[in-house]
Order: sequence, then C-alpha cells, then structure tokens
Amino acid sequence: MTSNHESQDRVPSRQRKRFPGISSRAYEHPADRSALVALRKLSGFDTVFKALSGLLPERSLRLLFLSDSVRVSDAQFAHLNDMLRDACYILDLEKVPPMYVNQDPKPNAMCIGLDEPIIVVTTGLVELLDEEEMRAVIGHEAGHALSGHAVYRTILLFLTGLALKVAWIPLGNVAIMAIVTALREWFRKSELSADRAGLLVGQDIQASMRGLMKIAGGNHLHEMNVDAFLAQADEYEKSGDLRDSVLKILNVLPRTHPFTTVRAAELKKWSETRDYQRIMDGHYPRRDEDKDTSVTDSFKESASHYADSVRNSKDPLMKLVGDIAGGAGDLGGKLRDKFTGGGGATGGSARPSGTERTEGPEGSQGPSAEGS
Repeated sequence: MTSNHESQDRVPSRQRKRFPGISSRAYEHPADRSALVALRKLSGFDTVFKALSGLLPERSLRLLFLSDSVRVSDAQFAHLNDMLRDACYILDLEKVPPMYVNQDPKPNAMCIGLDEPIIVVTTGLVELLDEEEMRAVIGHEAGHALSGHAVYRTILLFLTGLALKVAWIPLGNVAIMAIVTALREWFRKSELSADRAGLLVGQDIQASMRGLMKIAGGNHLHEMNVDAFLAQADEYEKSGDLRDSVLKILNVLPRTHPFTTVRAAELKKWSETRDYQRIMDGHYPRRDEDKDTSVTDSFKESASHYADSVRNSKDPLMKLVGDIAGGAGDLGGKLRDKFTGGGGATGGSARPSGTERTEGPEGSQGPSAEGS
C-alpha cells in the first residue's frame, strides 16, 4: 500500500468536502453497523478469525491479479489512480489500497483481502462510466475498505467456490451454503453502506443515480430517466400479493447485491435525510470514538430501523407482518386475501361490502450495492 498522505498535491477535478477521522459508523446501514460493532467489541475476534482463515489463498489471489491484471498507478490508468487517492483523502484512509483493472466485459468492482484490502474493477465498468460516476464507484470500494468489509467479502468468495466443489457430495455443501446464505444477507446490507460512502466521496447524487442506471441498463442514458427508474423501485416494492413477496425473497437469496433499482431508491432517500446533511456539515462520528460505541445502542438502532421498515413498507408480506404484530384480527381472511390478490368470494358467499379492510397510509421502505 501507498501512504495516503505521500501524494496529495493533485487537485481533484472539482473541490469536494473532506471528512477527517470519519468513522464508517457515519454511513453504515443499521443492520450492517450493528453486526460490525458487535464483532469489533469481541476481544481478540479479528486475531482468531484471521488465524482460522489462514487456509484462504490470499497470497495466491494477490499474485493472480498482479500477474494477470493491470495495476493502477501514475503510469497506468492514471485517471483512476487520481480518483482513488482523492477517495482515500476524502474518507481519510491511512493507506491507499492497491487497485487493479481486470479484463472482464461485465461491469463489476470489489474490495477483497484479509490482511490488507485490494480493489479490483473490470474493464466493462471502466468503459461504461464517466468520471463522476466512476468516482462514486471508487468511493464505494473505499467505503468497503474503511468498514473492514474486505475480509468477509473474501471469505464469501472462497466459500462460494468451495460449495460448488463439494456439491457432488451428499449433504456436503449444506452447512457451507448456510454460511454463504448468511454472509450474502450481511453483504447485501454492506452494499447499502458502501453506496452511501460512494456518495460522500463523489458528492453528486445525480452521478450516483446515473451509475446505477447504467449498471442496470447499459450505456444508454439518452434512453433512460432517473425518475422513471426510481418509480420502478416503488412499483417493485408495493406490487403483487404474497406470492410475489415470496418470489422476491427467492430471487434475491442467490445474490450478493441488492437489486439496482432498490439501491438507487435507498441511496436517494438517504441523500435527503438530516443524517446525510449533518455529515456534509462536518458533524459525524469519529474513528477515535469507535472503542466507546455501545453494542446495545447499536442493536437498538438496528431493531428500530427494521420496525420502521416493516411498519412503512409497501410490500404485501411486510404489511401483513405489520398487521399481525399490531394485533389485527381475522388472520385467515388476511392470508386468503393476500394470496388471492384481494377480497374475493369464499365458500359461495361474497364478502359484505362494508367489511373491506382499508390499508393505512403507505410510507417508503428504508434500506438497500455490486462492488459497483
């Protein structure tokens, strides 16, 4: 790694605010944050975890990228090198992680590594995004590095490959896939955190939106519209019945990243909050305060976030969960209506018109990034 403070003479293409000493708690999604705070508070956890992870082929992985990818530097992909240094300067990372460009037409990026993080971006991503959009992506990966996500991402990649190798053994991959599923659920939350870090680095919500649209629909901005793209997320969230809710869960389980429209909607909503504005005004948690962070308070915040998500969600399954939790009666009728798409006739008699249930006010759901 290169010291972040060795070469800060290069001026970014436009002036951006810097966040000295910022803690990753400032931008972490509540579910992501509570898990990481708990891990950080466990005495010796990192040492034990890395010791148990000693079998992971990290050195081999580093040699692979060194030998078969292009390392970003002043001499190679210099514009990406400038963006990386700017991102690390803005988030005040102590060291600039090595970054590689890998030949792959699929737009992607990732931050991996056990001892020290490395960032990898594909040629498909470099060719797809403009400068401001790319800054958000590199900031996203720098956010992963600051949060310590690289370790768990590396283990996820390793276990996913291992599960494929032992799939032929009866019950051989059941335990592994259980861990992979849990890691994917955490990693989807961590992507929302990293999207926020990308916005703090790029400081251009429109560029962040454009980048996510391009990842979803390719380099056809003249054919796309941000408002229409965000409307898709709203339609996805509230459309259908319980059958669709179950299908949504099944669709997302194999993924390491939330759906792109959901990411865009979540980031746009966060950009309009007081929390984001306070960070931009210079009021944010500092790294030197991390050791004093309360695990209990973090879990309470996470639980509160999920309670609000269920209460305000437009998803049919989440609405039903909220109704049940609120003590609503006629559970059988609610399940029947949700699965059949509404109050139809049952047992030969129609529901009396005066007993239709009226939905309460609908809010917006709060959460939901690929290494880009």
